[in-house]
Amino acid sequence: MSTAMSRPTAPSSAPPRSPQTTPQPSGQRRRTLDWRLRFAALALIWGFSFLFMKLGTDGYAPAYVSFGRMFFGTAVLLVVLAVKRGRLPRRPRTWGHLAVAAFLLNALPFTLFAYAELTIPSTLAGICNATTPLWGMLLSLVALSEDRPTRRRFAGLGLGFLGVLTVLGAWQGFSGQDPAGTMMALGASACYAVGWIYVRRTLSGTGDSHLSLTTTQLLLGTVQLAIAAPLSSPLPTSFHAVPVLAVLALGALGTGFAMLVQYGLVAEVGPTTATLTTYFIPVIATAAGAVLLGERLAWNTPVGAVIVLAGAALTQSRPRPRGDQA
Repeated sequence: MSTAMSRPTAPSSAPPRSPQTTPQPSGQRRRTLDWRLRFAALALIWGFSFLFMKLGTDGYAPAYVSFGRMFFGTAVLLVVLAVKRGRLPRRPRTWGHLAVAAFLLNALPFTLFAYAELTIPSTLAGICNATTPLWGMLLSLVALSEDRPTRRRFAGLGLGFLGVLTVLGAWQGFSGQDPAGTMMALGASACYAVGWIYVRRTLSGTGDSHLSLTTTQLLLGTVQLAIAAPLSSPLPTSFHAVPVLAVLALGALGTGFAMLVQYGLVAEVGPTTATLTTYFIPVIATAAGAVLLGERLAWNTPVGAVIVLAGAALTQSRPRPRGDQA
């Protein structure tokens, strides 16, 4: 799931050691197994986030679900930052940019997804989330001059658009899907793409750690929703176990803990491998919604999801340099 993370640094350019020539100690073998387990855990947590949102909105207004998510996620990161003796950024300019990033990457998309799940299945919300790379490619053509369009990326964009139409059942006149809820979920995914472009332009090279920037970003997003939620909905008057636990899991696991897991993955295996979780999230969200919530799956939902993921993969792929050997 797209989340509030500062853009990871590029992986080291040093060539990897060949396992045929350099035997790995047992500690290294355990670490390799460990990153695969953490990768799977991260995909599961983010995939289940759409189920948690659905359960949370059964008891609370969407704005309060998003606020609780931000609150508990921020609490986890503040504790870790304190244990590591880190500090929040000091420059007011950085705080200003992080406030915009918090709105684009957290407060707005989290709330849009929560509102969307009032009227659409969690499975559809998870699939809409997978369109973020498509929005990113489309917007980067306008906003980032260094991102050169290629025929492969244009093909991925077209394929992804075809996948969205398949998921929505365009040949049936989009019957059975709520247009407003679907547009909110797609809008939330577009927010992630806009937010990442903004972060890339304004927050690279600040000198602050990823943990410091992300903690501040979530903190500012929590403040934004603390102001906006009471303006949009009455304060909750009851606290039922399932919605409360769902919001707690959504925040502490799906937002706070998941950030820390991804930091470790980026540091150990690089951002390219770490971000492959994007392609597992809709699969897990679809399975969780169908099995645990009893959401109905027509044939076009999983087929369209596969097409969307294929298109997203094409937009993120790069042609192999001519000198590379297979």
